[in-house]
Amino acid sequence: MYVGTLSFDLLLGDVRSLKEKRSVVRPIVAELHRKYAVSVAEVGEQDLYRRAEIGLAAVSGDPGHLTDVLDRCERMVAARPEVELLSVRRRFHGGDDA
Repeated sequence: MYVGTLSFDLLLGDVRSLKEKRSVVRPIVAELHRKYAVSVAEVGEQDLYRRAEIGLAAVSGDPGHLTDVLDRCERMVAARPEVELLSVRRRFHGGDDA
């Protein structure tokens, strides 16, 4: 079993309230979940309206497939015009980890 995680640090564009922030972040979270069948949630920076941290996790029996899914998720978030992707943190845990 292989587990991969991504943590996205995002700067939101023209957002002036937490309500506007939700209207930007929720569609990203929903699309990642729907398109790639990953577990995803806003996990940090909830009190700041121009920043967001989104965490994502996926499990697979094939490390190549898992890498492909994580790559696609990262490209999707990076391509969103309403956010600037400041950083991505990737972790990969394989069957040999203790």
